[in-house]
Amino acid sequence: MNEVKLTQYLDSLLEAGLPSFDCMVMKDHRVVFRHMGGYADAERTQPIRADQKYLMFSMTKIQTMTAVMQLVEQGKLSLDDEVGRYLPAYRDILVRERGADGAERLVPAKTPLTMMHLVTMQSGLDYDLHRAGVDAVLDAQGGDATTRELVDAMARTPLAFHPGTHYQYSLSHDVAAAVVEVVSGKKYSDYLTDNLWKPLHMTSTCFCKGMNEGVEGLAQQYVCDNGDLAQIRPMEPSCDYQLSPSYESGGAGLMSCTEDYMKLADAIACGGETAYGNRILKPETVAEFAVNRIGGDSLSELVNNMGRRGYGYGIGMQVLIDPELIGTRAPAGIFGWDGAAGSLAIMDPKNRLSLVFTMHVRNCGYAYGVIHPSLRDLMYED
Repeated sequence: MNEVKLTQYLDSLLEAGLPSFDCMVMKDHRVVFRHMGGYADAERTQPIRADQKYLMFSMTKIQTMTAVMQLVEQGKLSLDDEVGRYLPAYRDILVRERGADGAERLVPAKTPLTMMHLVTMQSGLDYDLHRAGVDAVLDAQGGDATTRELVDAMARTPLAFHPGTHYQYSLSHDVAAAVVEVVSGKKYSDYLTDNLWKPLHMTSTCFCKGMNEGVEGLAQQYVCDNGDLAQIRPMEPSCDYQLSPSYESGGAGLMSCTEDYMKLADAIACGGETAYGNRILKPETVAEFAVNRIGGDSLSELVNNMGRRGYGYGIGMQVLIDPELIGTRAPAGIFGWDGAAGSLAIMDPKNRLSLVFTMHVRNCGYAYGVIHPSLRDLMYED
């Protein structure tokens, strides 16, 4: 890693209009790079702090997949299990299918929905947060429904395709979090507290609320209207994926800071062992994250619909499968994921290397198309 080039690149983002960033790289439980810049407030009077909090959005999925694989490792869950075994609402689910005459009809799913379908985003679910079943439950519960109640309600909407036939980014990992609740017998946040946050000493990570005004240390959130970093405007600190005060989104609900999240990324990159000497996963379980599990139409959809050229998708994260195709020195098998406000985590167990990058700009395609690939490449630059 060339620290000078990485620092210069990060600073150039501020010059281009990015309000703030924090980037951290660890190897073998040691911090080998840390650089942050910009301001935490819209008035640009408060420099970013080392413990600055951000809404992590879809980087929540990495923690959910870790929780799922902990239960798999313990023999309490299998990725081949039918979801309906734990959530009966998903037993007889319907699929929207279009006939030769062009008319849409509802048909029974050709195959049961499994945990593998959920973790690989091949479930047929979508990301409609205001589907009829969800809104109905929220109305019935006075706006405050639990994770299990809302996840069950999601099953009222027919699937977009038969499980296992396509890739579609969706609420699949929210459903997986509800399965973790059922299998563990714990509220999802309690499970994460006991099995991730405490063992990793993650003291700044928690589930956020729909609105997060007044949260101490939360960086100003922004939105990018047209993809231009020079045209970013402040927005409220909302997380629309938290569907109610009692809901805990396994796909997008966490708030954390860079150094706190890095404790998880570092542990996974080091074969599941934390910097404190305890273990959250076995090395052979971590190795499962590096395996691409989609092909055919699903792989094409990951590339064409998500822009993940050179990547496959495994257990809840993208997996680099063709470095030569995209001209990167990063090795095949590195994996990770990102968040709706531009955050990113990359883990490389072969080299025991990890990167966590945080920013706080919604709707910023430049983050995924340019910033994240650049950080990946600079991580392996001589």
